[in-house]
Amino acid sequence: MAGESVPEGPDLKEMGEEELWELINDNRHRLSLGVRPCIVIPYLRQARVLTEMDEDEILSSHNLTNRSMRTSHMMDLLRTQGRNGAVALLESLMIHYPTLYTQITGHKPSSEPSRFSGLIKYSELTEYLIRAVTGMQDELREARCEAERMSARSASLESEIQQIMDREEKSRSLQLEYERIHRHLSSLQREVTQLKDEKCDLYVRYTAAIEEKSALSLHLHDLNLQIYQLQTELQKVQTENDFQKRRSLRSVPLAEASQLQEEVRSLRRQLVKIEKLNPAHQEILTQDLAEAIDSQVELASQLRCYREENEQMHREKQELLDQNECLALQVQQLTLDCNMHQQKSTVIQNQMRELQTERDLAYLSRNEVQTQIACILAEKDILRSKMMELQERAFIVNAKHSKEWQSSNERGVGWQCPISSSEDSSFPNRRRLRRMEAVSPLSRSSFTPEVEDPLASIRSRNVEPPSPQSLRKREAALYEDSSLETVETDDSSLDDFEILPRVLSEDNIKTPSRQYTPAGTKNAYSLDKNSIPPFLMRSRQKAVRISGRVVTIAFQGGTLLSQIAVVGGNKTGILVHEVTEGSAAHTVGITHGAQIVEVRYQQDERALRMVLEDSTLEEALWALAQVTGLCHLSLRPRQDDYEALVQQLQKSEMSSGDSFYVRVNVTVPAGPKGTLTVSCNDILHVTNTRPADTEDSWYADQVHPCQLLALHSGLVPNYYRAQRLLIRAIEEMNLQMPKSQKEWHMDTQHTQKAVRIVSTGRQGRNPLWVSVENEKSKSTESDKTSAPRSCLTLMPYTPVTPHFPPICRPVLLLPSILGRILDKKVAGWQGFELCMPEMLSSSDHAARLQKSELLEECEQGRNCCYTLQSVEKVMKKGIHCVLPLGLDCVRRLHRAEIFPIIIFIGQSARSVRKLRSKLHRLNWSEEHLLVCSRSEETLLDKLPCLYHRMAPDSWCDQTSLLTRLRTIIREEQRKIVWVEPDLW
Repeated sequence: MAGESVPEGPDLKEMGEEELWELINDNRHRLSLGVRPCIVIPYLRQARVLTEMDEDEILSSHNLTNRSMRTSHMMDLLRTQGRNGAVALLESLMIHYPTLYTQITGHKPSSEPSRFSGLIKYSELTEYLIRAVTGMQDELREARCEAERMSARSASLESEIQQIMDREEKSRSLQLEYERIHRHLSSLQREVTQLKDEKCDLYVRYTAAIEEKSALSLHLHDLNLQIYQLQTELQKVQTENDFQKRRSLRSVPLAEASQLQEEVRSLRRQLVKIEKLNPAHQEILTQDLAEAIDSQVELASQLRCYREENEQMHREKQELLDQNECLALQVQQLTLDCNMHQQKSTVIQNQMRELQTERDLAYLSRNEVQTQIACILAEKDILRSKMMELQERAFIVNAKHSKEWQSSNERGVGWQCPISSSEDSSFPNRRRLRRMEAVSPLSRSSFTPEVEDPLASIRSRNVEPPSPQSLRKREAALYEDSSLETVETDDSSLDDFEILPRVLSEDNIKTPSRQYTPAGTKNAYSLDKNSIPPFLMRSRQKAVRISGRVVTIAFQGGTLLSQIAVVGGNKTGILVHEVTEGSAAHTVGITHGAQIVEVRYQQDERALRMVLEDSTLEEALWALAQVTGLCHLSLRPRQDDYEALVQQLQKSEMSSGDSFYVRVNVTVPAGPKGTLTVSCNDILHVTNTRPADTEDSWYADQVHPCQLLALHSGLVPNYYRAQRLLIRAIEEMNLQMPKSQKEWHMDTQHTQKAVRIVSTGRQGRNPLWVSVENEKSKSTESDKTSAPRSCLTLMPYTPVTPHFPPICRPVLLLPSILGRILDKKVAGWQGFELCMPEMLSSSDHAARLQKSELLEECEQGRNCCYTLQSVEKVMKKGIHCVLPLGLDCVRRLHRAEIFPIIIFIGQSARSVRKLRSKLHRLNWSEEHLLVCSRSEETLLDKLPCLYHRMAPDSWCDQTSLLTRLRTIIREEQRKIVWVEPDLW
């Protein structure tokens, strides 16, 4: 549209009011979509066609939910200004939106003064144009600085990439070395296995050799036996032969001698044979014997080694057995100790249960006693009120009797007998018993002791009702001395009650009728029968229940911080650290280790009250610095916590007692050394609100997105300095020279968000500071460049709390039109399921609507709704629930402790063209998707949690978009969910 040629139109100066507005109304749709009111309003204000009230109505009205509605409302307001409104609007378009101006009027934009209508003076117009040019120069300078910063960042990233590549190369070389060592180790293991196999073979061969040696030994033994037998037989034969010779020589026949000779010869032949065979056989046997002896020696040495190894193994076995016995004894001892500890823990738990039971009984008895005391006090108040009514009636009756007595004295009748009886009475004439200050001074002059009888203290006719001076004499005396300490009641059942002074009570400020009247004043006390019942008008101060034995001390504070020094914070409480000797605080008994729960004082004739129970150190120091006179401090003794805090401070384990988490709503650039650079939507853990040597800074840690760990630490601006930075950033954004619509959207897609607009809503104060601002902040408000008064509710930091949801969180895809296209695709993945609507009856629908269990109604029917139960049903399966809903369901899910993953897919004209077929299939156009994306993107900052935004150029088609979504969901699931409190 920007490139279309537009025919030359008529001169605007010659056109009338109706023609100009007809020209504007013909292009109303184009103007509503393309013009931002915050950009053109400064020119319209300077042209005096819009007032400050009109500007606030356009920019801050809750009925105008998007930019198109604001632009249309602005044109409606300009229509009431007639021709000047139309001319001023067209001139603002000529300056800020030249392309749109050309398309509407047909004229080319020009900055010559003759082209302007004269609504703005020439000097003011020149000044406005100069500011515009200056804004463009500042923007160019910032763009150059940003480019330099990005180039430095890219250089650092390149160096980091180079370092990563070097590390990767080192890791690759280490991997190769590891593989080489692994291969070498494998080869060594194979060699060891081969050696083991060879050793086994040797053992087998050795066993076979031992068996062969045993066989040879047996064979040698057999041969030795045979030789021995042969030798024995030979000796026997020789002996017989010698015997036969001797016998034959004596008497041997010739035949027998020849026979014997034959036998002898045969024996000799056998002996020769034997002698021929024995030497060779003996050599063999000798050689075998030598080998057997050698092998036996080797076997003996090996046997000796085996015996030594066996003895070593026996010794090791004995040591292991001893160790086993020791371990068994230790296990048995530990078992006994464990059983003993279990018995002790059981006994302690039983004792704890008994103590808890006794404690509960004590609490019940104490509550009963307190109830009884309350009932007794109420009955006492009722009786006192009845007594006062009776006294008032008696006063009326006595007044009547006194009048009758006076009239009878005038007539001289009726009242002489009592006087004579009193004179004749034996009772001495003494002063009657009466309540002190209970008789009006006016009645004493007419009441003399001569007319009193002995029972005058009981039957007095002139008794008047007690005045506030008598009923509250003790109360007035308690508060006449400004340094008197409020005392707790001595009753054991009222140990936990504390009487608070009514001088500084907020109830007395709101209800003055309940204040007492001190002695000496002229105001009289009276009962109003048309008001609340008399027993509800307490004649004593209200007993307030404060846990932990809180003691309230009243003293002359002066400059309180010069008397005491405090440490701590919102985590540990504000504790007294030092007390100046000789000061009023030291005189009334304030010591270190006491927690300051509350401080009350008067300032400019107003009673102020500050509760410091959960306040930060910065807030406590500011509050205590405001005390300059009489003050009341509520103290609770916490000596153990104080000593533990001091030890941690001395060991540098803590810097203060502050600890809370905030979400940053404004980008804070880098400052001096030691400051922390933070961006919008960062999470900070503030650990000290009053660091040393600084007055307007906090010490904080940047929190890891997945764990409660500190990434970076440093100083950040405190709440009010950050608020001023936020206001200044908004002013700079408003004064910058706007660009065309296309260029502006291109910049917002590639630049990081610098400001998030969050206000305190109806609270009128920020939740991080419960008191008013100090004088420094007030002085900055009076500056000419400061923001308007309504901007004081802007919050640079928002308190957040961490949540750790279950394994699978629901998934919400935005814009809602694109979510309808992708929901079914994502639900088809493993571990994902689409949330289905439920059909409800009319009664069930009304009941769930009252309980806020309905998330969104379907389009096809009123009673077909998405409910919390359907989401919880899917989550119980341990899978992700895909929500086909809008942004309105987020707060309802948070109330049910369900924290969805919110993914916003940014859109541009180029990315929308990739989804053209999908959109046309569902009867949607590209313009619908762009309008939906822009309208929902403005609502994302109002969410109480963080979200993930995808850039339009991070995906090229539907497949890459789904792949990118799967990665983002996996990353977001691991992160901590930070939730803001409901500020509305």
